[in-house]
Amino acid sequence: MTFMTTSEARVQAVLADHPVIDGHNDLPIAFYELCGYDLDAHDLAGPVPQLNTDLPRLRTGHVGGQFWSLWVPQDEHAVRRTFEQLDFVRRLVERFPDDLQLADTADDVEAAMKEGRVASLTGMEGGHSIGESLGVLRVMRALGVRYMTLTHNDNVSWADSATDEPVLGGLNEFGEQVVREMNRIGMLVDLSHVSADTMRHALRVTSAPAIFSHSSARAVCDVPRNAPDDVLETLAANDGVCMVTFVPMFVSQAYADWVTDAQAKAKEAGVNVHGPEHRAQVEELVGRPRPQATLADVVAHVEHVREVAGIDHIGVGGDYDGCPDFPAELPDVASYPVLFAALADRGWSDEDLGKLASGNILRVLRAADDVATA
Repeated sequence: MTFMTTSEARVQAVLADHPVIDGHNDLPIAFYELCGYDLDAHDLAGPVPQLNTDLPRLRTGHVGGQFWSLWVPQDEHAVRRTFEQLDFVRRLVERFPDDLQLADTADDVEAAMKEGRVASLTGMEGGHSIGESLGVLRVMRALGVRYMTLTHNDNVSWADSATDEPVLGGLNEFGEQVVREMNRIGMLVDLSHVSADTMRHALRVTSAPAIFSHSSARAVCDVPRNAPDDVLETLAANDGVCMVTFVPMFVSQAYADWVTDAQAKAKEAGVNVHGPEHRAQVEELVGRPRPQATLADVVAHVEHVREVAGIDHIGVGGDYDGCPDFPAELPDVASYPVLFAALADRGWSDEDLGKLASGNILRVLRAADDVATA
């Protein structure tokens, strides 16, 4: 018999009333890479060990809402491939109507959760998915896409990425038009992946609360993908939400430093640092094993964002199925209660845990809904 600690029992009760709404899950591209979107090839109603996500683990994790990421390569086929990913999400929901429900508004999300289904929302991960067209942007929103990350790892012509050489110093005039149009149609502006200058520029332009769908705190782990403290302060004034991610590269400074060292040494040796088949070879090149990110690392980011931005401006965006490693205690979508129990042990109230789980992002969604229907 397994006994729960007091904190674990508290968390089960909190998440029963306030299920987790996660900001970013890459199941669509992971499923494509696994089996070409073939829902008959792997039954997500049961365990799929090749993935971080399946329906039983979503249930165990008390996930009540999921933003499924629409990420595709940044090339001339991006718009078509984004539509194909949106089609996959729709077919996924149709396949499991007792477990999943398409959601477009905050009311839809709450209705799905009330029925015990996972509210399924979508977000485009990168401005390249609209092909520099406001018309495509509007159609994507009409089809239910709720956010767009302004860039992915590379710049777009109208916005600088965090992990590319800066060209614009933020947004250009068309980039400002994109943000304003997103505000008008009720699509959330997602600042994960963009440069710090683009974050600041977009927050000056937007008239609606913005989000980070899967980013952590740069003061805790100094990598370009994380949000600096001044941006978190501005985000709070904007009434937005930073959804803390679990990606080791973004939560553990030791891990990030190891990867930087590995990239340099692997480049010299002509080895792909990201290729799992080269993992042992890369560790030999670096001269020490790859560090392990931990639950404590994630807790440090959650608490730092809370300290800087405030309890009303924080959520979770695990990025499951979006990278090969996760903290040992948080390996998959079943793991959210582990994080919440750790926070409960550190004195978080039930009310604050509920805000982190879903209350804050629901508020932001509802604000965008109100603008779009005004």
